[in-house]
Amino acid sequence: MIPRYTRPEMGRVWTDENKFAKWLQVEIAAAEAEAEAGLIPKSAARAIRRKGKFEVERILDIEREVKHDVIAFTTNVAEHVGRGARYLHFGLTSNDVVDTAQALQIREASALITQGLERLGEVLKKRALEFKHTPMMGRTHGIHAEPITFGWKLAIWYQENRRNIERFEFAAEQLRVGKISGAVGTYGHLPPSMEKKICSKLGLEPAPISSQVIQRDRHAFYVATLAVIAASLEKMALEVRGLQRTEIREVEEFFAAGQKGSSAMPHKRNPVTSEQICGLARVVRANAQAALENVALWHERDISHSSVERVILPDSTILVDYLLAKTTNLVEKMFVYPQRMLENLNLMKGLIYSGQLLLDLTEKGASREDAYRWVQRNAMQVWETREDFKTLAERDPDIRRYLKPSEIARVFNVERYLKHVDEVFRRIFRS
Repeated sequence: MIPRYTRPEMGRVWTDENKFAKWLQVEIAAAEAEAEAGLIPKSAARAIRRKGKFEVERILDIEREVKHDVIAFTTNVAEHVGRGARYLHFGLTSNDVVDTAQALQIREASALITQGLERLGEVLKKRALEFKHTPMMGRTHGIHAEPITFGWKLAIWYQENRRNIERFEFAAEQLRVGKISGAVGTYGHLPPSMEKKICSKLGLEPAPISSQVIQRDRHAFYVATLAVIAASLEKMALEVRGLQRTEIREVEEFFAAGQKGSSAMPHKRNPVTSEQICGLARVVRANAQAALENVALWHERDISHSSVERVILPDSTILVDYLLAKTTNLVEKMFVYPQRMLENLNLMKGLIYSGQLLLDLTEKGASREDAYRWVQRNAMQVWETREDFKTLAERDPDIRRYLKPSEIARVFNVERYLKHVDEVFRRIFRS
């Protein structure tokens, strides 16, 4: 069942109508290649192309009786083709059609996902450049660490998205293969040269070797790559959720006029889109496990993978397509609060500059062990008394022996942490 949030283009890929259209496309390519080789009459190939059509409901009616989807399909097509139908499906086994046609569906779905990845990249780049020099608190273990910029965070996401594009293009190319190799893959009825011709007509490469099926490590890699993409999108959404917390509130999901956050608490503005992204990413990752289970089949083939793929391939591509659109919209429209970022940057009374103070002391000749002890001594006092760290450092006789007041003041300059932002941005966005 196609989920209600599927955009029309992706939903159409996985309809019965499109699946059977792809099956017919394979049958027509096979008939024409066989006719060109003199294996079947050219008149039969012409009839299959000109008259070949199907009705989804008729196929489903026949399948209820014969309990075989490909036989039901060929029976329905033959009803339209007439005398030439004796050469329909000539020399083929069911999975020659099913696996090869599925590659065509995946190719269509992959093109849409690639579009979504590229669009997300455009938005991430735009917003990264917008906030390139917007300082904010960097956090490790959830604790204030050292300053970064919000654009830096977005540039990290952008670069990860570029890697996802590269990974996905490779995974999609791995599945741009067909097989017309017969019941156990040994070309019992049609030679490898015929497989190559048929696949060429379809814009596919022939699998170098197969059993009755294209080997499912390809599909597992593809779905696993979708899972990695979903994990990246969850990473972005999770960060928005974290930064939207009331006590932080540096970033916030777009909240429309008239939108309501809670049935009981009118003040609520909840990160519902981000939470939805995080939740649905779990489904894609779970599907990757199912795809991995499909790799091991009995001997030359069983059908334990078939029922699974009817769920995980549509669901995973549809979900990733949807999550890309939701994440792109999330990033493009999210509210960003630079003033709040600055307030949080100063929340810890200057403690975030402890690392720079340590380095400056050692550069002036203090041993690292002594410098660390002096800096930590004052830092712990800030935690306990909420006094200003810079003021404490200026009063500390050990620190004053090595640093002048002007040198201590220079420690507490956020720009020292951000001096390489432009250089790294040029490296990331050089294209």
